Amino acid sequence: MAHSRISQRVGSIEESATLAIDARAKALKAAGEDVIGFGAGEPDFPTPAHIVEAAEKACANPRFHHYTPTSGLPELRTAVADKTARDLGMPVTASQVLVTNGAKQALYNTFATLCDPGDEVLFTSPFWVTYPESIRLAGGLPVPVQTDESEGFRATVDQLEAARTPRTKVLLFASPKNPTGTVYRREEVEAIGRWAADNDLWVVTDEIYQLLVYGDVEFTSIVARTPELAERSVVINGVSKTYSMTGWRVGWMVGPTDVISAATNLQSHATSNVDNVAQAAALAGLQGPMDTAEEMRLAFDRRRKRMVELLNGIPGVSCMEPHGAFYAFPSFEGALGKEIGPRKPASTIELAEVILEEARVAVVPGEAFGFPGYMRLSYALSDDDLEEGLNRIAKLLG
Repeated sequence: MAHSRISQRVGSIEESATLAIDARAKALKAAGEDVIGFGAGEPDFPTPAHIVEAAEKACANPRFHHYTPTSGLPELRTAVADKTARDLGMPVTASQVLVTNGAKQALYNTFATLCDPGDEVLFTSPFWVTYPESIRLAGGLPVPVQTDESEGFRATVDQLEAARTPRTKVLLFASPKNPTGTVYRREEVEAIGRWAADNDLWVVTDEIYQLLVYGDVEFTSIVARTPELAERSVVINGVSKTYSMTGWRVGWMVGPTDVISAATNLQSHATSNVDNVAQAAALAGLQGPMDTAEEMRLAFDRRRKRMVELLNGIPGVSCMEPHGAFYAFPSFEGALGKEIGPRKPASTIELAEVILEEARVAVVPGEAFGFPGYMRLSYALSDDDLEEGLNRIAKLLG
């Protein structure tokens, strides 16, 4: 029997829809087209100058020209441990930290370390595109729990309990959440943490957007609210969103020492240490001033309000106010089935194609996040582009 050229495990992976749409928009731009992209999940600001300077210095330091420990530069692990200890209000040591190539590798390492084949991982839908693929690659079974816009896309304990089976091992929790901008309230976080602890579940908490919250909404760490989860939890974080360092690829996982040790063994064979210059830059971010991060947050807050206002003015579109991250997740259901140019899009996938072709605006259809009928639009782009892009969509759908 002929063997398939591509393994079933890798052949079944879906390409990252957000990166695919961003690539298509960039290709059109490169061909001279005037494309406005709402697709990419990255700040449009440059990395702060003091971080870039630290990287420049590190380039000239021969220490960084060679292998360093897989688990990360000792001083960066200590800085991450100290930051996490402040966030959680509990002691965290450097031995509980593994520095990874972005938060994506931290997630994969975590699921590969925790999951045996058939172990179920619960997470809410709409979900970030990488969650199910990362779980599947590690041998786990992704179990999305459907939420509803009427509840602010927030899951209740009852919904999570209804999805739990004897094979459920992990709850993957994210707040603020991609793609909806959902932020769970303190009492909700506490109730979900208590439920997870009572059912002996592991909790993997994605806190990459923790500083990007708006209005009177506060970030609440599930581990901080349920301290007994400390021995059964992994905190995922990184520098990409807070310091506008998406391309530097520095994230981390913080958890019990046995899990970190096992994940370090895995990473030692996969990638070894994260780029040393990028680690030195990340350290400067963690130890430096936060004024640029706050300026960025204020700009996002202004754009968030404007985007919601403009989206709600487009025929067939309605948008709930997001309170975290830098995404809006509007419903485009009212715009489906109508004639737009030469086509009559019946799904948000088709509508996203029409918007790119006819209006030269890139948006990500909800299907990528397990939630048809909606679109994700990032407001991490200039005010002028935001206005122009949304006006083009309004004109097309009007």
